[in-house]
Amino acid sequence: MAGTVTIVQESRFQMTDTDGVSHLFILSPMAALEPAQLRALQRQQAKVRVSYTAAANVIGNTVTAISLDA
Repeated sequence: MAGTVTIVQESRFQMTDTDGVSHLFILSPMAALEPAQLRALQRQQAKVRVSYTAAANVIGNTVTAISLDA
């Protein structure tokens, strides 16, 4: 999924996709990204692409990978 990181709180974040729909995510400990890097992406309003899995019994999905989207 591609979009822009709009809100960050610790390892949780909201991303607005290219259609304008917001999605909640939780950064997996296995993802090659630190929470501080999420804040930088949010400040820059960088376009990113995330790979994720549906999380059971929680509101957000679990992000397994995130990268800048060209």
